[in-house]
Order: sequence, then C-alpha cells, then structure tokens
Amino acid sequence: MRRSLSRFGLAMGLLSGATFGTSGSLASSLIKAGWSPGAAVTLRLTIAALVLTAPAILQLRARPLTWASARTVLLYGLMAIAVAQLCYFIALSHLSVAVALLIECSGILLVVAWGWIRYSNRPRRLTAVAVLTSLAGLVLVLDLTGPQKVDLVGALWALGAAVGLATYFIVTAESENVASPLVLAWGGLAVGAVALAVAGFSGVVPFRASSGDVMLLGGRVPWIIPVLGLAIVASVVSYLTGIVAVRQLGSKLASFLGLTEVLFAVLFAWLLLDQHLAAPQLVGASLVVAGIALVRLDESEMAAPSTTQPRVDDAPFADVGFVAPDQLRRVRGR
Repeated sequence: MRRSLSRFGLAMGLLSGATFGTSGSLASSLIKAGWSPGAAVTLRLTIAALVLTAPAILQLRARPLTWASARTVLLYGLMAIAVAQLCYFIALSHLSVAVALLIECSGILLVVAWGWIRYSNRPRRLTAVAVLTSLAGLVLVLDLTGPQKVDLVGALWALGAAVGLATYFIVTAESENVASPLVLAWGGLAVGAVALAVAGFSGVVPFRASSGDVMLLGGRVPWIIPVLGLAIVASVVSYLTGIVAVRQLGSKLASFLGLTEVLFAVLFAWLLLDQHLAAPQLVGASLVVAGIALVRLDESEMAAPSTTQPRVDDAPFADVGFVAPDQLRRVRGR
C-alpha cells in the first residue's frame, strides 16, 4: 500500500492531533484550580523530558549532537517550547481553549510572512486567499463584531504563542544540521523546563501550584491526573505519534492531519470543561482551518511535483503538526 494511504500512518496522525488537543483543557483545569501557568507548563515539560531521557540518550550515543544541532535544540527549547507553551497557558487564564488555540495556530501565517520578507518569496494567489480566509475566521472566532469583547491581554498572550510556533518552523527550516526528532523533542523539552524553572524560582514568572482537586468531566479529580495527562498524553504520546505519522505519510498529508488538533481541542473543551462555541465562532473556526489548509496546499503544490514523496522527519512539534513551507522546499532541493 502507498505510504499516503497507510492506515497505520493515518491512525498515528489522528492520534497525534487528538492527544495534542487535550493540552488546553487539561491546562485550563489546573489554572482554574489555583495553578499558575508557569508551574503547570514547567511540570509538564519536566515530566515529559524525563520520560524521553532514556531513548534519547541511546540515540545520542549513536549520533552525537553537532554544535549546529545544539544551537538548534537550545533555540527550539527556549522559543518553540518554553515561550510558546507559557504564552499559551497564560492565554488560557483569559480565553477559552478554542479561541486561544486558534489564535496560536495563526503562527503559520507568520511563517508565510517571514518567507516573503527574508527571501522575497511572495505568496501566490491561493496563499493570499488563504490568509484572508484565516483572518476573517479569526474575526468571527474572537466575535469582534458582537457585544462580547475578548480579553485583550489573553489575545496578546495567544499571539505570543503564535510567534513561538512560527519560530519552530523557521528554526527547523533554516538549520543545516538538525538533531533527530526524538533528540530534538527531548532536548527542547529539557531546555524549556530548565528555562522556566529558573524564571519561576527567580520570581520572573509566577510559580504557584495547588494540591487540591480539579474539575474535569463535571466532577472533581486529583491534580496529578491532569498533570500526567499533560506530560504523557499531550507531550510524549503526541510528539512520538506525530513523528511516526510523518514517516508513514510524508510531510504533506501528515501536516493536514495536524490541523485536526483544533477540532479535537474544541471537542475536548466541550467534553471536559463544558465550553461551547457560538454558531458564528464555529463558522470562524472552520474558516481558520480552511485557510491554513489552503496555505499548506499551495506550498505543497509549488514544491511538487515528484513521484517520490520526501519525508520531513525533523518536525516533531508543534502544539499543532505543521511543516514549514521553506522546509518543504529544502528537502526537495529548491
């Protein structure tokens, strides 16, 4: 069977989107129970890094890091993980899960803008239409024309998460020597955990945890359940299944499947937190996903056509499963 039609790859891609989609609801439950966003994300990164330590060390013995790879891991950990997740978690204290995630997903538009500014890679007509579609969707999701106003502070923090997301794509696309996906994920998680721990203990980032129960599924559960869910399900499982999906399906189809994180996040926010989107916001969510999909489609068609689908195995993130446009052109020798 062709790789793009692999049932196993499709299952892994959907599982990755579903597990990534749980992070917002789990983090929101902790924040409402008295946890500071800094404490929640630091513990998440620490546990996830510890879980991946043993297999990452085995890979490092076979393929040691170069200086270029080490710099990539450092920048990836600070910006794509620490900044992105901290900003996202703080945004959750002001916004609903769906709105915060959708604003963060607009980071893919920043990647398009970066390619235009730095490489004079002007977006084609389909990409321009996609950008306008996504912006229109964000207006509906934020309900800017309605009586309810979205918290500006929360929106700004979510935009900070979008910048962190875009940084991941740019760093990965422009790196000459990149570590393996597992090592990059482990190193980034470790760097992010250390950076946030230092910021927390120094008082730069509020660091507050609670041993009280949290509200999930309409009932109270011990705090350790959402913490382990964030670390194991929404970090370790999501990263690893995402990598497998890319290897099985190739970058194009796997990145489309990554968009399902938005849909799963809305579903889990409804199931776990009883958060609902109004009808116009649901339309806006569809427009945002459609716009980002059009961007990916336009870039993939421009970088094609080849009978052999190349793989991009060094893209394990992203709180959303996208692959940078410049990275697609690099693997095709353009």
